[in-house]
Amino acid sequence: MAKPSFRLQKLLRRTRFLLFFLSAAYLMTGSLLLLQRARLALPPGPRAPGPLQALPVAAVALGVGLLDSRAPRAPRVSPDLPLGVDVPRGPPARARPGPRWLRTRNPELRQPRRGWFRHFVGDPQGPPALRPEAPGPAVGGRGTYVGCFSDSGRDRTLKGAVFFDLRKMTVSHCQDACAERSYVYAGLEAGAECYCGNRLPVTNVGPEACNHECKGEKGSACGGVGRLSVYRVQELQPGSRKRRTVTYRGCFRLPENGTHTFPDSLLQPNATAEACSGFCSQKEFPLAVLRGRECYCAYPTPQFSLRDAVDSSLCGRGPEAPRQAEYCEVYQTPVQDTRCTDRRFLPTKSKVFVALSSFPGAGNTWVRHLIEHATGFYTGSYYFDGTLYNKGFKGEKDHWRSRRTICVKTHESGRREIEMFDSAILLIRNPYRSLVAEFNRKCAGHLGYAADRNWKSKEWPDFVNSYAAWWSSHVLDWLRYGKRLLVVHYEDLRRSLVPTLRDMVAFLNVSVSEERLLCVENNKEGSFWRRGRRPHDPEPFTPEMRTLIDGYIRTVDRALREHGGAGLPGEYVPR
Repeated sequence: MAKPSFRLQKLLRRTRFLLFFLSAAYLMTGSLLLLQRARLALPPGPRAPGPLQALPVAAVALGVGLLDSRAPRAPRVSPDLPLGVDVPRGPPARARPGPRWLRTRNPELRQPRRGWFRHFVGDPQGPPALRPEAPGPAVGGRGTYVGCFSDSGRDRTLKGAVFFDLRKMTVSHCQDACAERSYVYAGLEAGAECYCGNRLPVTNVGPEACNHECKGEKGSACGGVGRLSVYRVQELQPGSRKRRTVTYRGCFRLPENGTHTFPDSLLQPNATAEACSGFCSQKEFPLAVLRGRECYCAYPTPQFSLRDAVDSSLCGRGPEAPRQAEYCEVYQTPVQDTRCTDRRFLPTKSKVFVALSSFPGAGNTWVRHLIEHATGFYTGSYYFDGTLYNKGFKGEKDHWRSRRTICVKTHESGRREIEMFDSAILLIRNPYRSLVAEFNRKCAGHLGYAADRNWKSKEWPDFVNSYAAWWSSHVLDWLRYGKRLLVVHYEDLRRSLVPTLRDMVAFLNVSVSEERLLCVENNKEGSFWRRGRRPHDPEPFTPEMRTLIDGYIRTVDRALREHGGAGLPGEYVPR
């Protein structure tokens, strides 16, 4: 009896396992068939990206707020800080959810790790081709489609205003950006890149080469890889920003050889600043020079650098002020100086790993803009910020250790993080201004201002108590552990940009022309500059906060002098 019972139990055990295996196989087969059928049932035409394909878009859309895999570390207690000053712990590093193999800084690297599943499911037909858009009149307020062109590299024709948007790029969005700067043509590339200019590219290619659709507009022609879908810019769409106006730069003495200095000119009986600026904008010159009925178009050059402005009355501005013949009025046109807008990755991996280190709010993004335009190479980042990438910082999406960028942005401190770099540019800014700038960014983004309720809440004093100590410890750590440092003060860049930038470029071992540095000076503001007055009390620091911050300023000033430097700028060192 025992032997048949044992055989029955063994059979039932095998049957249970077999049923479980058959059920699992049945469910997997059914799921795969449903997925395959869903793919084959898609209607013809442009196909929206699936959830597996949308990960890079989500990463760029959320930017640094949610997808930062590396947050700046908390402030470290330094033995060089003044006695009796408590150094509170800074913001804790964010936890990184998910398994390590799935976490990556570059969202583009996440897709290949999931590619095996799409390959297993199969897609025999591939993505449907985008129907080429024929040249013709305006469609849906998007302007006139001119055609598909090849326009890439350093000799790009459309190289005026440039920006990227991996999530919401549309034809009208690109057109409005170009119209704002008075450009005639808008070119879209690879579905997410926008370029502007007043001259058409030379090489026209077949419409099938522009087979990408805009990320935010289905069915639209948005270029391809190395290909531009070019539209003629129409009037600004309702609700868009206004066109940029002419900006008066001042009164200057005419150079001795005006014919050589000014590449183009126009003579009109009644020349006005608007007419002269419009003429020079069409020619893509950033400066319009007006002297009586003579209009000249120019770039800033060593012979005409716009640094020695004179009294405007010499140009006839003012009541009954006679105009002097050897002086001229200079206006900034809406178009961009394009002599320094070409940027690329390093052709070979850099042998020297350079950091661009600063405390948050010290102007790191602005300095990256200056370095990229001065050297012609992209800068990288220890973090990923989709907002910065959309504004043209292509190195933001590159891995920070790729060594394909001229330097890498970081706010980190601590021996381990510092000794990873071979050299560093240490950017220091007045802590009062840095704290206000970083608080604005945390509350309202790169270009916004914190609301009045933020300044009046407990959040502001807690922020100052934590971050003021971090400002000091950040500088002290880099002075102690940095291998080769160039200390740059934000205030020196604002006051004397070209000489300071020349030192930075030499430190990076890049040779640039004086014309390129003057081009950077002409385009110095960049895309991340808060404009207008901040909507809060101009004195947000209490006496207790000032006592705390002044103690840290004295400590850093003393450490810089002991390190062989000149100390902090005297304008904010307490007496």
